[in-house]
Amino acid sequence: MYRKKFIPPLLKRPPTAPATQNTDSEPPQKKIKLESQSSSQKSADSDSGRSSQASNGVRRVLPVSRITAGPGSRFNPPTIIRKPLVPVANPPAAAEKEAPKPTTGDDGGRHYFNVLWRKFQARKHKTWDGDGVLAIVNGNATLQDINGRDIGSGRVSKVPVEGDVISLGGKEVEIDSALPTSDFMAGKPFLKSKGKQTDTEPTISPAEFYAKSTFKPPLLSGTTVTKTNTQKPMARFDPNAEGALVMKRPDISSSKNKTIVDVVVDPILSRHLRPHQREGVAFLYEAVMGLRPYEGRGAILADEMGLGKTLQTIALLWTLLKQNPIHNQSPVVKKAMIVCPVTLINNWRREFKKWLGNERIHVFVADGKSNVRDFTHGPVYNVMIVGYERLRNIQDKLKHCQIDIIIADEGHRLKTAENKSAQAIRSLATPRRVVLSGTPLQNDLREFFVMVDFVNPGILENYSTFKKQFENPIVRSQQPEASKSDKELGNARKASLTELTNKFVLRRTAKILAKYLPPKTDVVLFCRPTKQQLELYQAILNTTVAKRQMGSMDTALQLITLLKKVCNSTSLLKPKGKEDDETKLSNSILEEAKVAGSALIASNSSGKLKVLEKLLVTLKKTTKEKVVLVSNYTSTLDILEKMLNSKGFHHLRLDGKTPANKRQDLVDKFNHVNSDVAFAFLLSSKSGGAGLNLIGASRLFLFDSDWNPATDLQAMARVHRDGQKSHVYIYRMITTGCIDEKIYQRQITKQGLADSVMDQKAGGSNFTSAELKDLFRLDTETVCNTHDLLGCECGEIGELPGEDIEGQEEEQEDEPIQMTGWTKASVVDMDKQEEAYRKATSKARQRMKALLEFSHIDPEKIPESVFRDSSPKQPGDGEEEENDDDGEGEEEPLPIIEDEILQTVLDETPKAISFIFTKNSI
Repeated sequence: MYRKKFIPPLLKRPPTAPATQNTDSEPPQKKIKLESQSSSQKSADSDSGRSSQASNGVRRVLPVSRITAGPGSRFNPPTIIRKPLVPVANPPAAAEKEAPKPTTGDDGGRHYFNVLWRKFQARKHKTWDGDGVLAIVNGNATLQDINGRDIGSGRVSKVPVEGDVISLGGKEVEIDSALPTSDFMAGKPFLKSKGKQTDTEPTISPAEFYAKSTFKPPLLSGTTVTKTNTQKPMARFDPNAEGALVMKRPDISSSKNKTIVDVVVDPILSRHLRPHQREGVAFLYEAVMGLRPYEGRGAILADEMGLGKTLQTIALLWTLLKQNPIHNQSPVVKKAMIVCPVTLINNWRREFKKWLGNERIHVFVADGKSNVRDFTHGPVYNVMIVGYERLRNIQDKLKHCQIDIIIADEGHRLKTAENKSAQAIRSLATPRRVVLSGTPLQNDLREFFVMVDFVNPGILENYSTFKKQFENPIVRSQQPEASKSDKELGNARKASLTELTNKFVLRRTAKILAKYLPPKTDVVLFCRPTKQQLELYQAILNTTVAKRQMGSMDTALQLITLLKKVCNSTSLLKPKGKEDDETKLSNSILEEAKVAGSALIASNSSGKLKVLEKLLVTLKKTTKEKVVLVSNYTSTLDILEKMLNSKGFHHLRLDGKTPANKRQDLVDKFNHVNSDVAFAFLLSSKSGGAGLNLIGASRLFLFDSDWNPATDLQAMARVHRDGQKSHVYIYRMITTGCIDEKIYQRQITKQGLADSVMDQKAGGSNFTSAELKDLFRLDTETVCNTHDLLGCECGEIGELPGEDIEGQEEEQEDEPIQMTGWTKASVVDMDKQEEAYRKATSKARQRMKALLEFSHIDPEKIPESVFRDSSPKQPGDGEEEENDDDGEGEEEPLPIIEDEILQTVLDETPKAISFIFTKNSI
């Protein structure tokens, strides 16, 4: 049992007491206990002999009197003669041991204490609400919390000591320790919780210690429990745990007097990340934290579609919103903004809910009904999702809020410096910017420069310098007619640009998904135009209006649009009620061609449409698969919808007229119902060609092509995504010999430039500038103009064009073949001419590497024996295998076209498809 605290009596100093005392005097004698003394007398003597302590630290002792007995009897009571009190000085150590000094206050009546406080509690096991500071000045006590806020005040009758519990301002306060006046005046107790600990092992606060303890020890001098130092600077999550994703630490030299802790991605997210996604999160973190070797804090995540850019971004934001590599500092990011196309807003919201739930993070969606002030001025929302169009309207309101990071999804939309959405983001002056784009380089290097300058301003200087030093040499080296010196300069500049941009651009292709996704087959179908299409196409080209349009690229676009309609369906040229420039041009051309209102327009004639209809009917009869039909034009979707209705095929449709709040519901419905409820999904590539997961379908048909290859690539990636279980077939439909094929050729050129810069592939322009300018020529004799331009001698029966020629270099630049004028046959060196042609073919094949990955098939040249299903017979079929003399059986030829649906269509309508490119991947 612990003894009770000793409180000395406040005795008055006797007037005879000297100011100083000789400490060498004889100590007082013990009082003799007398058996005959009465109990009352014993009590009085005991009280009289009690020592007392004066304010000067001197103790008085009552000495024992001399005892004498009376002469008559031995039992006479003794006579006690008392001596005066003798002042005795206590040793300083003994005085301090018995009663510590109550405070370290100054002589002006000021006293300060570190305390624990809590509101009054009626429960048995009480806990403390927090630490505080108690200041007593001339009897007026003020209680403050660790933030310096007054939480109680009152009067105290005496100065408390360590261990006392007093009531003040409706709160219970326990004195923990005395606080020096100098520390209080310097504000040190109020900085302790906010400042950075300089000790290697900071002490745990009393409130935390008692809150975690089940037993509260007394605070007496002899029984004080030593406080253990258990709180060390540590990461939010265990960096040594299995599967932990630990971010790179900042340089300790740049963090003087700072404690560095590990930043670990929340295990609730990291356990779902694939290896390439873990790499992506680490890359983005290093970029936005300035830990990579370049000037700036922006990054471009240029992964191809389906690699999980959304999940990687959510993992990055959640880490920055909750952690900081500097111990005891607030998180790196407090407010984040995601800018995306309006069609993807609900998709982002669903992804946040899927991975983090509603209880961990609150996401603000800036639609037309929301108040932006809730995000800018309130502490509830940390992340805002806003569309590009909406951002331009609210940019002034966002300037009053400090946004720490901006994510631009489908960032290739910011492809011009004059883009209003890009200007709105720049006006927010946020240094951390991340662009997400599966196709960062779409048309030319100028768009790539704008995107790079957006995330890291000034890193490539200005555009004029970039164009002269990088763009022009690289583009020139990609041309087929480029000289050896042009190629050397272009390759050097391309390598330099790649080395610089690789520091903040991360590019991965879909090949890394081979072990996660089912196989995919890409098929390019060259469909023969109908007789009505050829007549209408030629009649348009023969008009004087059309010939005038061909002279200028500005006016040629209207003519190109008109010819694209002819390729899709002749009925698209029917006159419409609206009067715009395009309609007026169309009407004037049709009137001159004398086809307006004729049967050519009235009929719904289209070679592509007939092939598509046959494929869909075969699919519906023989399988339970679902399909996605994609077009760039809503008028074409109308024709496709009429075709589906005529066949009784149930379908869903998403285009620009579909409300934003219903788009995701349409996608979910299509993915979960069977083909009897929704066999087809009609999709506008401009409205829903990005971000949607249509994994309910296993086949996608791209009915028409766009000049921008990124638009088509985005649309074709809608079905081959996470969650897909079936073999995927992607069909690109092209009208042979028409503007469709010219657009496809132009896409190959642009894609070759993008692959060369982004993926470091050896490539180039597959066609000369003169060939690309020949857009309006109608070729009625070819089965595939693209294959003719390649100069490929593959045999067109499905075999790969030839061996890989990558890495072949010419020792010297080939001299052009001189064939001017008439020359005698006797003086012509035929061996030299053949060698020159061989090298020219080799150079062409080097430029056409992307198309060499496809098998080239002319249906008319396919032998009947290999076109049919020729899978090996199973045992028991009634026919035994015939072995040759060596004992080896003859191998059955594999089918050239593995797609049984396409084989069936080719068998029934062999003339409908003129040529096929096919490639199996993943």
